[in-house]
Amino acid sequence: MTHAMLTSKLPDEVGNLRQLEKLHISRNSFTGMIPNSISNCSMLKEFDIASNHFSGFIPNSKHGNRGGAVDNELSIIDSLTKCQHLEVIQMSINPLNGFLPKSIGNFSSLQQFLINNCEINGVIPDEIGNLSHLQTVSLADNRLTGSVPSTINGLRRLQRIFLSYNKINGSIPIAICDLPVLGLITLESNNIMGEIPSCIGSITSLRSIGLSDNLLESSIPSSLWNLKYLLDLFLDQNRLNGTLSNEIGNLKALVDLDLSGNRFSGKLPTSLDNLVSLQQLSLSNNSLEGSIPESFGKMINLKYLDLSNNNLEGSIPYSLTSLQDLEYFNVSNNKLIGEIPSKGPFVTFNASSFALNEALCGSSQYHVPPCVEKSMKRSKKRKVPWWVWVILGTSSILVVLVLTTLVWKHKKKSKQLSEVRVNSLPTRMRISYYELLQATGKFSETNLLGRGSFGSVYKGILTDGTVVAIKVFNLQAVGALQSFDVECEVLRNLRHRNLTKVITSCSNSDDFKALVLEYISNGSLEKCLHLGSCFLDILQRLSVMVDVAHALEYLHYGFSSPIVHCDIKPSNVLLDDNMMARLSDFGLTRFLNKEESFTYTSTLATLGYIAPEYGLEGLVSRAGDVYSFGILMIETFTKRKPSDEMFDGDLSMKGWAHQYFLEDQLIQMIDSDLLSRDEQRLNQEVEILNSIVELALNCCVDLPKERMNMKDVCVALEKIKHRYETFCIKGET
Repeated sequence: MTHAMLTSKLPDEVGNLRQLEKLHISRNSFTGMIPNSISNCSMLKEFDIASNHFSGFIPNSKHGNRGGAVDNELSIIDSLTKCQHLEVIQMSINPLNGFLPKSIGNFSSLQQFLINNCEINGVIPDEIGNLSHLQTVSLADNRLTGSVPSTINGLRRLQRIFLSYNKINGSIPIAICDLPVLGLITLESNNIMGEIPSCIGSITSLRSIGLSDNLLESSIPSSLWNLKYLLDLFLDQNRLNGTLSNEIGNLKALVDLDLSGNRFSGKLPTSLDNLVSLQQLSLSNNSLEGSIPESFGKMINLKYLDLSNNNLEGSIPYSLTSLQDLEYFNVSNNKLIGEIPSKGPFVTFNASSFALNEALCGSSQYHVPPCVEKSMKRSKKRKVPWWVWVILGTSSILVVLVLTTLVWKHKKKSKQLSEVRVNSLPTRMRISYYELLQATGKFSETNLLGRGSFGSVYKGILTDGTVVAIKVFNLQAVGALQSFDVECEVLRNLRHRNLTKVITSCSNSDDFKALVLEYISNGSLEKCLHLGSCFLDILQRLSVMVDVAHALEYLHYGFSSPIVHCDIKPSNVLLDDNMMARLSDFGLTRFLNKEESFTYTSTLATLGYIAPEYGLEGLVSRAGDVYSFGILMIETFTKRKPSDEMFDGDLSMKGWAHQYFLEDQLIQMIDSDLLSRDEQRLNQEVEILNSIVELALNCCVDLPKERMNMKDVCVALEKIKHRYETFCIKGET
């Protein structure tokens, strides 16, 4: 019922749906209390009531109703603890207005707990540390007080923690350093005091640190400069002091750096020029001195540079004119002198960028006096002989005639090519939001095909009878808008039989964005493997792997720039009427430059499928896709998920498969439905399966440089498939 804009109370009869696994009613106008009967839905896995007008209380609960509760605890939490299969609780943007109860620690399977912007009061209970499977927790934009509990060291799988815009006090707990896969922490706009823990440098998985607008003191711990894969560092508006270490240049992956509004002194570190990926640099409102290093011109990706309100001296380096992407520049209120550059990005800056300095000069657009030109001795002009002018004139005429002929021929050829290209481009229909509403029955749950990190996919029937899949992006999700842009870019440019095809898109400003894709009738490989929606024999599974491998080979080598999918898993492999596989969901995709072999990202994909360097360093490359493909192959032929309970602690699915492979006990790990009862046939099948598992393990070795590439994987898979087809033909004859 998501996006249907229903206005009513949730009926008590919802508790009759005892086999219900997913309840998604976000972005409607439901009001009032949540019925107590929700606790009867014991099979519930996903509970999403975001963006409604629900109260956090349940009538006739042990706490009474809203206004009558003794301690004002959120009774909805108590009730949901009876649903022991819950993996997702999403209640953001509702006026819940209560305290988090201690029963929050009773969710044994919870992976995502999102309750931001809900008027939550009180402290974070210590019991939250019991949620050993939790991956994401968001309690931002509430009224929480007290300190961050030290029990969070029990959240060993936690990847993201959002606690910004509350009234949390105390210090940053050292226990946070015990979280081995933590990638993002936001504590902005609280009352956090004390120092940044020195152990923070040991959390090598960190990609983003947000500690802005707090009461932090002392200097930045030197260990922080060890986080060489950090992408975002926001420490602005605190009371941090000391000098900026030259080790800051170790953060070579950094994209955003904001240290403004502190008490830093000393000179600007020259090592900042190592940060070639940096797009935003703000050091304003400190006490920095010395000159602006000429080497700042090496930070070629800078879009935002603010050095205002310091004590900087000297001139503005001319090298900054090479920063072609620079959109914002501010050096006001310093002690700068000399000429303001007038080339490159400087032609777009106004007077406010340079105000309140000692002696800047230059163009009148900057509201500064003109620079005094130095007198220069001019040498006498040497008279050129008349015959030189004749030769130059004749040569110029000949050059013009030749160039005119070449241009005319080129235009004629270009016109012919452009006509061919225009004719070959597919025309795209336009579609409105209201047509999508009609096609999906107002985005009815009965038409819901699946749900991902950035949105939901619905089955729809257009007015001409075409059946389509409509991916609606949840714009409240972090990264959803970027995901929409990336998918549009990928699907607009790529064409391959094993990639999902885009029909059109629908974008209504920033309120609604959707992609209309071809409808793939047999659903995902995940449903086929784990929900029994279909059965695939050995040959069919091999064919699916071949299809996915060719799709990846095309992404990696078939386009002008290498493309990394970044999220290879069974739910992103769709099967059509003929069981041909189509790779889908390009929301995390990254484009590499021709000269790049890898890049960095702060967005983590699905644990269990991502390569070690992706999980620990945020490093994405074609080799990372190969690793994920290897895990996909193992899951396809074993029907085991990387997230299965047996793969906990030190044992991973890859390690499990490797162990059976070395012990020649493959038959014990392969999906038993694939194995024949005929002994002779079984021996042949095991031989084929052995080759498949060996190939999978070669794909997912730990070191990226030792993995196969997708070209070689395709060749190897085609050979295995041909061997098995030959065996099947001989067996039939």
